[in-house]
Amino acid sequence: MLRSLNEIMRFQLQGIDTKIGLCKDFLFDDKLWVIRYIVPDTKKWLCGERKILISTISLQEPQWEQYKFPVDLTQQKIKNSPPLEEHQQISHQYETTLFQFYGYAYYWMNEGLWRTSPSPKPLVDTRLSKDNTQIKSEDWHLHSTNDVKKFEVYAKDQKIGHIEDFILNDDNWTISYIAIDTRNWAPGGRKVLISHKCIEAVNWTDCSITVNVNAEKIMENPPFDLERFIDPEYENELRKYY
Repeated sequence: MLRSLNEIMRFQLQGIDTKIGLCKDFLFDDKLWVIRYIVPDTKKWLCGERKILISTISLQEPQWEQYKFPVDLTQQKIKNSPPLEEHQQISHQYETTLFQFYGYAYYWMNEGLWRTSPSPKPLVDTRLSKDNTQIKSEDWHLHSTNDVKKFEVYAKDQKIGHIEDFILNDDNWTISYIAIDTRNWAPGGRKVLISHKCIEAVNWTDCSITVNVNAEKIMENPPFDLERFIDPEYENELRKYY
């Protein structure tokens, strides 16, 4: 099912023994457009300028009606995790250390979204970590969704607006669509959705993205409608359109 990232921001992360904190950010992989980590607000129980990363591998079945993400970790386990300063870059080496600490199998051992699995859940199986021998040396492309919101969006022929939201597939945590606010470009503009597969380039310096679709095509797509996310036919319409 599709979910708005803006809608699940501020969900409570609930550990085995106590609350961890509210979701304040999400980190996504810009190669596959999938959410790898949730960043909780831990100020109430964790001192210092330290960032905590909760892998989606740690999540149990979300409690959507209660606005809660159960996490299969204790507060003490999280507190003892490898330290990461608030503004420190997340290197591939740090990810390796983090996964070794939790005993997870590495998601980067295969070209698939989550290794050979369609979802992150199987990677919590510690038996899978035994063949983690091919560790890649390069850093991965992890970015904050908070930072990318408001990036300007350019169609093939002109600027059309800015990123307003990310639309997730809650089965595998992929960013299926990007919601674009067009009101500063088109009179009476509305929010429109575009598949992440249409993104041609991301310019991190200029804070913009370019899509390989012209403006008219984007404005003619099915209207952005949160209430229709529960309807499978709505996504079929979007998928067929692009």
